[in-house]
Formats: sequence, C-alpha cells, structure tokens
Amino acid sequence: MIAAFSITPLGTGESVGELVAETVRIVRASGLPNETNAMFTNIEGEWDEVMAVIKECVDTMAEAAPRISVVVKLDHRPGEPCGRMSQNWSLSSTCCPRAPLVLGNRRRLGSRISANSRCP
Repeated sequence: MIAAFSITPLGTGESVGELVAETVRIVRASGLPNETNAMFTNIEGEWDEVMAVIKECVDTMAEAAPRISVVVKLDHRPGEPCGRMSQNWSLSSTCCPRAPLVLGNRRRLGSRISANSRCP
C-alpha cells in the first residue's frame, strides 16, 4: 500500500517547520520506502506498518499542537507486493503526447506545456 499524507499543526503560531520536520524524521526512521515533496509525504508498506507510522506522526504532533489537520490518500492493492514507489512510471504518450515524462523523481520535458495547452 502507498499512503500520501499531510499533517498540519493548528494553533501553534506561524512557524510550523520544526513540528513538520519531526514527523518527516519519524517517517524516515521507520525504514519504510518514503519520499517527501511539497504537498505530501508518501510512504509504502503493509497496511499496519503504514498506519502505525502515520499514527506516531499524529501522536507526536499532538503533544505540541492543540489541533491537527490530517489528510491521507491511499493506494491499497491487496495481494500486490511492495516496491511500487521505486518503479519508474510515465504518463502514457497515447494519453497526452506533449506531457512531461516522469521517471522516478526526475522529469524530462520534451516540450513545455503552458497552463492553456490542451492535449489532443
């Protein structure tokens, strides 16, 4: 299972960087495959493993924040082996031939797409 989650402390003032950094440290210390981007932290593992890490992050943040906003998105495929986060994937050229090709964590742009561009 892959989980994309975001935890935001509320009521702690304007600076939340250290609290968020602590949750990222928890995820990295879990030993599960993970990546953090601008919007979410992605983590992969079995259901109980992933949920235990997310719970630890929430519990840790709850010690410092009176209120917490949590968003979790799950890609749950029972019977599928872990390791999908490390696989390279791409946007199908039949869907949108001008779309950026995404390989792992790197982007290769064949052509720039403006906000107004439409794929055929």
